[in-house]
Amino acid sequence: MLEMGITFDLAQLVLDNEVAGMIKRTVNGIEVNDETLSLDTIKEVGPFKDYLAHKSTFQNMRLTSSPKLMNRQMRPKWEAAGSKDAYERANDEVRHILETYEPPQLSDEVLKKVRDIVDGAEEELGIKK
Repeated sequence: MLEMGITFDLAQLVLDNEVAGMIKRTVNGIEVNDETLSLDTIKEVGPFKDYLAHKSTFQNMRLTSSPKLMNRQMRPKWEAAGSKDAYERANDEVRHILETYEPPQLSDEVLKKVRDIVDGAEEELGIKK
């Protein structure tokens, strides 16, 4: 938000949303149990071996954090993909949202309740239909 809310940057909003999601994930804590500790994998692989290459490690890493805008690629791969920074990717995401978003449709019951509220307010204010 810029200039006390007079100017607003949608790309910054998308970036802020990603950061807020990461903070929320951290604040909610990390579940600790046999599965999240990968005890079966530890038994399978054994001591002093490579757990990072195991299939379960790859699957479970997505549970912790999977940002869309912050790039975790190594520089050569990032450069080969166009070298877009997080702000550029956020702008792309804003364009995608604006072009493809379809709001959920309200049920007939909800639409009727809203219409009743509007009709009641118009009547109270003396607004003719």
